Amino acid sequence: MTDLPDYYFRIRENGAAVFRVDTENRQRRIEMDQIAVINVRNGDIKPQNGRSLTDEDKAEIDAWMKSRQALLARRDIDDIHRTIDHLNLTAQWAQSKASDEDLEDVTNRLLLAMHDLRSILVRKKADRLMKAKRDTGVS
Repeated sequence: MTDLPDYYFRIRENGAAVFRVDTENRQRRIEMDQIAVINVRNGDIKPQNGRSLTDEDKAEIDAWMKSRQALLARRDIDDIHRTIDHLNLTAQWAQSKASDEDLEDVTNRLLLAMHDLRSILVRKKADRLMKAKRDTGVS
């Protein structure tokens, strides 16, 4: 059998359940003992079943959380790039393939979503420009 990691992280909605993996038992079976539940968004670590986490447990959990947060951040920006592609494909669809009924079905929702997004992007861009002006001392 290949060497298994000492810890297993079962992904949950906002984090993971953390298990210590044990293969060093008489039956040579894989045993997973849940030691904690973690929340990636706020960094909470809750030991399970009245446990105290060891320094090794904490170090493994911290390393996993940092890695998971970086992965989720990469996925977020990748989703945004895909959204840009989808907007372009939607424009092409609306121009060349959509029927009047198709357009009637989606136009209002698309216009509202795009207006909402545009408003936020314009406001955030203005905020960044004003901050850059303040930071450089330009009036």
